[in-house]
Amino acid sequence: MHIALKIGAATVIAAVVAAGGAGAWFIHTKQPVRSGSVALKQLQAPVSVAYDERGVPHIRAENETDLYRALGYVHAQDRLFQMEMVRRLSRGELAEVLGPKLLETDKLFRTLGIRAKADEMAAKMDPASKVGVALLSYLDGINQFQAGHPSPVEFDILGIPKRTFTPQDTFAVSGYLAYSFAAAFKTEPVMTFIRDKLGADYLRAFDLEWNPEGVVALGAKDWKGLNQLAALSQDALEAARVPQFEGSNAWAISGKRTASGKPLLAGDPHIGYSAPAVWYEAHLSSPGFDLYGHHQALNPLALLGHNQQFGWSLTMFQNDDVDLIAEKANPDNPNQVWIQGQWVDLQTRTETIKVKGAADVQLALRRSPHGPIITDAFKDSLGGTPIAMWWAFLETENPVLQAFYDLNRADTLEKARAASEKIHAPGLNIVWANAGGDIGWWAAARLPIRPEGVNPTFILNGSTGEAEKPGFYNFSFNPQEENPARGYIVSANHQPKPSSGVPVPGYYNLPDRVQRLDSALREPGRKWDTAGAEALQLDSGNGYGPRMLKDLIPILKAVTTDPYDKAFLEPLELWDGDYTRDSIAALLFSQLLYEVAHAAMADEMGEVQFNNLLKTRALDNALPRLVADASAPWWDNVNTKPVESRFETIRIAWNNTLRHLESQHGKDLLQWKWGNAHTLTHGHPLGMQKPLNLLFNVGPFAAPGGRETPNNFSGNIGTSPWAVTYGPSTRRVIDFADASKAVGINPVGQSGVLFDTHYSDQAERFMAGVYVPQYLSAADVKAHTQSTLILRP
Repeated sequence: MHIALKIGAATVIAAVVAAGGAGAWFIHTKQPVRSGSVALKQLQAPVSVAYDERGVPHIRAENETDLYRALGYVHAQDRLFQMEMVRRLSRGELAEVLGPKLLETDKLFRTLGIRAKADEMAAKMDPASKVGVALLSYLDGINQFQAGHPSPVEFDILGIPKRTFTPQDTFAVSGYLAYSFAAAFKTEPVMTFIRDKLGADYLRAFDLEWNPEGVVALGAKDWKGLNQLAALSQDALEAARVPQFEGSNAWAISGKRTASGKPLLAGDPHIGYSAPAVWYEAHLSSPGFDLYGHHQALNPLALLGHNQQFGWSLTMFQNDDVDLIAEKANPDNPNQVWIQGQWVDLQTRTETIKVKGAADVQLALRRSPHGPIITDAFKDSLGGTPIAMWWAFLETENPVLQAFYDLNRADTLEKARAASEKIHAPGLNIVWANAGGDIGWWAAARLPIRPEGVNPTFILNGSTGEAEKPGFYNFSFNPQEENPARGYIVSANHQPKPSSGVPVPGYYNLPDRVQRLDSALREPGRKWDTAGAEALQLDSGNGYGPRMLKDLIPILKAVTTDPYDKAFLEPLELWDGDYTRDSIAALLFSQLLYEVAHAAMADEMGEVQFNNLLKTRALDNALPRLVADASAPWWDNVNTKPVESRFETIRIAWNNTLRHLESQHGKDLLQWKWGNAHTLTHGHPLGMQKPLNLLFNVGPFAAPGGRETPNNFSGNIGTSPWAVTYGPSTRRVIDFADASKAVGINPVGQSGVLFDTHYSDQAERFMAGVYVPQYLSAADVKAHTQSTLILRP
């Protein structure tokens, strides 16, 4: 891959440097066509595509079939390479174009069973149904564009052959989305390690129950493999630069609490940053249908949308829909496991992975009744304990395309509720409002019934019955609200409290963000408008830092004797938790957070497990409890003879904080600013290889906000400098007094085509907190049309 990229880089740079002639023509042929007339097969009537100043297509067709075929065409000309990458990642086909370095990633995704499940879902799809026609028409539009136009420059660099896009690809991408929500891969091995290898006293900081016997006798090689699995799960997504879903904010305010007297809807899903951005905005209109939507690659249906009558946003439910299960293998027959009192045969299948520049790899995969044996892909590095994966995506019907087809048309509470019920995995919070005055929220997922007392935070024992699922709860038991008396609904990935009493285990985010939002929304007498909602989305503070510093400051004062070092305590004492770009306190606290965690935990866990822990939300929740508990065993460094106290360990962490920041930013305190160390770069898959980063990446930009602030520019806990890896993937505000005045923003730009006008034209405005109109009315679309493309039969 390295050599191929270098050669490709030389080719592209040569074309760019060329003043004219072949180089300019090479670039020109890759650009989107947004004016004139283009023939498109199977259209029933001409389709008009009006492009506004941001490159958003406003598509007007005479019927839905033409509408979705046109969407596929214009989506492909802006985002074909993104479509190619996301389908290859989800189907385990990256090594075919990127080489052996991506083989482990392909093994992981083949092992997860996404490819096989997608093929099964596609086979069951009714091609004559409305959603089937929509999908097939959309994919035909993509394929017609691909067949009739030069390949994107990334295809040239990597040598990617053109290949037809299919419904199997779309369903596989839905599996990737479900996988990207699943925190179990990162969290369950770490939590099980702490429970079984360190014990109850160490687990106390995580506020989890402890089983002193453990689930299974795992050896050192087993743990090495589970560590690798947890790390690979994250690395796979980073290697392909495919955005990962991380969190989100959404709220709906009833008309009695708005200045306009109509509901107001706001939302900003938190997703990994990339170039191009994850969302593709498109306004679709045909007789009886009108929707301004945000679409993802290979999906014709808007996952976010609004029109004059209704709209919705979404957040990640964060429910635990993945269980890792240690199976008991038959010592006389490795293809049998002990389940419900008997030896059960494993199902087997073989898949072939094509590898660029190398021989094909044959992958033998097994499946127990609990799910795929995910350790089979890594037999050389994993131990002998087979670990199965029960995953709601694989075990449910999951008519998610039908769900969003219906949600795209859900103008009443009843229709929105019925559409939400069809979402089985991944779990999503649907926050919805309409111009009629209704607001609603549904935690959409099929929640499994687990045996009483089972804690799915840990790896389960497949031989005892604790991993069995007798069924699923009825949707009516899911957390949900419709027109609550308080006059607003807020969703921010926090743990919900279902009125039904049904337990909903999950990997929920810190409560600080939702508490910040809720505190503002509940303010008595306030009448909300668009400007107020924008300001709340851009809020860069929370209470996490101040509540941790209440316990840390007294210790820091006691351990700090050097006058120079003492000067840094004042900013922390005065800090209100706001991560502004010029904040020195935000810089100090973020480094101190890592140093405390490392000084306390890395010695017991080892660097590999500790780095896995950094990628989980479990650490965020544990650290406040840890610093408040002077008796926690974590404070002692097990690698030294003396028994260290909280006092001594925090002294070491504080000293390491200051010395590290000095090494990064010097002794000029004017440079000790959050924005100098906390930056966002929108990374393209090819931007990982220099000098292509200079062409394809967008940024860096100094970023405000931080972990779990409403303006959630975030990443893993770590050391300065901090690269923002995820945050608001769009910001939207719709006041249903006149939804045609809705506003939003794209973090990068509409286009994924290098050198296109709209490749990065919104990036600076996004970082500055600017909102732009999302044109909905015919008059506004006409007034802001920059060019028109006619697609004709």
